Amino acid sequence: MEKKPGFLSAHPQRIFQLHTTHSPSFLGLHQNVGLWNASNSGKGVTIGFMDTGITPQHPSFNDNGMPNPPLKWKGKCEFNVTNCNKKLIGARNYVQEKTFPADQVGHGTLTSSIAAGNFVDGANYYGNANGTAVGIAPRAHVAMYKVCAAYFCGESTIFAGFDDAIEDGVDVIAISIGLADPQPFYGDVVAISSYRAMEKGIFVSSSAGNDGPGSGTVMNGTPWILTVGASTTDRKISAVAVLGNGAEYEGESSFQPKNFSQKLLPLVNGKGCESLNSSNVKGKIVVCDRSGAWARISQGRLVKLVGGAGMILINNKRHGSTTFSEYDAVPTTQVSYKDGQEIINYMKSTSTPVATISFRGTTFGDKHAPTVTYFSSRGPYMLSQGILKPDIIGPGLNILAAWPKPIAGQMFELLYGTSLSCPHLAGVAALLKNAHPNWSPAAIKSAIMTTADIVNLGNDPIQDETLEPADLFAVGSGHVNPPRANDPGLIYDIQPEDYIQYLCGLNYTDDQISIIVIKKVHCTKSIPQSELNYPSFSIPTEASAQTYTRTVTNVGEASSAHS
Repeated sequence: MEKKPGFLSAHPQRIFQLHTTHSPSFLGLHQNVGLWNASNSGKGVTIGFMDTGITPQHPSFNDNGMPNPPLKWKGKCEFNVTNCNKKLIGARNYVQEKTFPADQVGHGTLTSSIAAGNFVDGANYYGNANGTAVGIAPRAHVAMYKVCAAYFCGESTIFAGFDDAIEDGVDVIAISIGLADPQPFYGDVVAISSYRAMEKGIFVSSSAGNDGPGSGTVMNGTPWILTVGASTTDRKISAVAVLGNGAEYEGESSFQPKNFSQKLLPLVNGKGCESLNSSNVKGKIVVCDRSGAWARISQGRLVKLVGGAGMILINNKRHGSTTFSEYDAVPTTQVSYKDGQEIINYMKSTSTPVATISFRGTTFGDKHAPTVTYFSSRGPYMLSQGILKPDIIGPGLNILAAWPKPIAGQMFELLYGTSLSCPHLAGVAALLKNAHPNWSPAAIKSAIMTTADIVNLGNDPIQDETLEPADLFAVGSGHVNPPRANDPGLIYDIQPEDYIQYLCGLNYTDDQISIIVIKKVHCTKSIPQSELNYPSFSIPTEASAQTYTRTVTNVGEASSAHS
């Protein structure tokens, strides 16, 4: 292969991993107001998804009120029936089994609906989170590139998907995929493919990964793509543990039984709840430690099997305050680590501990929101620590999203992961692309980052899963604020050739950089990583004084003042 004209490099294929009714309003998006006005909502913008396929029959992809596809659109629909429409304008398949681009696992369907799903009235999950489901850019078009078989995605299919998306004419790409073992940029298909997309003016949003809260776990850290971490919203599906001493601890559960007795029941510690017997737990509420080897759902099934009346599931220390609204087999509340320790202390304080669970339905207004979820991967990005990653956080916990295979008649699921925060930001980029068609990908990224929120609804600094102030390697520039991003005043713009000088500064060879930028390069000038005209700084703490420069561009009023 090396002897063939145009050869750059080759290596064995690596496998990549896959990483709403309320989140639009939580982000300040309201119909016919500001950024979400009648002339915007992503109209005329196409979002391409590198994912597991799509379920075209899902109501989130109806084309009611949708305009025709853009005139520049060149994509294809590879379904064997007329499944594509004015909403879903393209669907291609690249996986080996060569089936249609249908979604077998749900991932592509949910990401597409979050970014650009059309309005669906009466959406809910077992009656919870009820309302109108809608994507962040409901008038944007969807193009699916099925590059993943089940939960694994090959490099060759990702390359092919990006190539076609660029040629088809997408404006934004969402890729909730990451390499578990990050490679130098010249060995990373997402880095290489997204560089070519950026050169063509296409904005790329990617997931930061779900390996938090450990340091240095962030993925997709190239500076020409937006790297998105996950946060909570202020909505809870409330289930409150009520103890015999009168203390109440709010947790979450999608199983909201209407007739659960408020009579105080005996409380028993099942620890990991991996081995229970009916003589100990029948008719009682069982406290289970989430650090056990069993999955959360399996723990509930065992409690039900042995006759337990309910379950209090306690987070371990690593998971902190990040609780999931799941539909368990028995009446359940999942509570934070801190609250769980209070419950354990109560049980130790009396020979006859008792409790019940009060199910209070969907609630709003959690003053701690947005909080960084425990699983959201953290910086620094080890391969380029001069660029602060993640760039931004967005909603990624208990998000109502479209699901391809209805379970008990449920067309939507409550799900979590940076895979869900990534399409939120892809939708925001689509709104900004519509409002500012001449902005470059770097300009859109700068607008998003420099207008981000750094405080929560309680007006305190944004917290992490420990409910302590989150550091910059968890939040990046902060939590996305779409209405403010529409009018950033000043932006930090970057031209594609500027990245070459940055890559030279990483001490990559000319040949290695040529692989990334798909053309021959000779490093005649290099810049330190922190000298790239990026919207954030990440500077090594050295004893000597350091000077770095930035160039700003005014995209606000011609005569205006900025501070």
